[in-house]
Amino acid sequence: MTTTVSPFARASVFDEPRLGGREQTTNIPAFKLRHSVVRRRYSDFEAFRDILERESTRVNIPPLPGKVFTNRFSDEVIEARREGLERFLTIVAGHPLLQTGSKVLCAFLQDPAWDKTQWQ
Repeated sequence: MTTTVSPFARASVFDEPRLGGREQTTNIPAFKLRHSVVRRRYSDFEAFRDILERESTRVNIPPLPGKVFTNRFSDEVIEARREGLERFLTIVAGHPLLQTGSKVLCAFLQDPAWDKTQWQ
């Protein structure tokens, strides 16, 4: 399970409680909340990216970091994936067309009850 990472605030995932979320801080008017904490699995990121591609045909959505099949629970692999997901969110959340035109972006970043099935 991965917790979404603020594209605008830096913190180490290892400083967090094991089951806790990471706080996001945003200064972008398109976002409803200035602070939020949500948890997301890699499969949620995959669904989110697919939804963004369908929703935003004018924007090139960046790829997610690849799936890992060996040593996937090592600290190095977990940190590399977290950094890749953070880069993905930084690009997506910082894109002006997505900030103003995406319905799923704010929900994915800020709604703790986000459910990919309601967007498909």
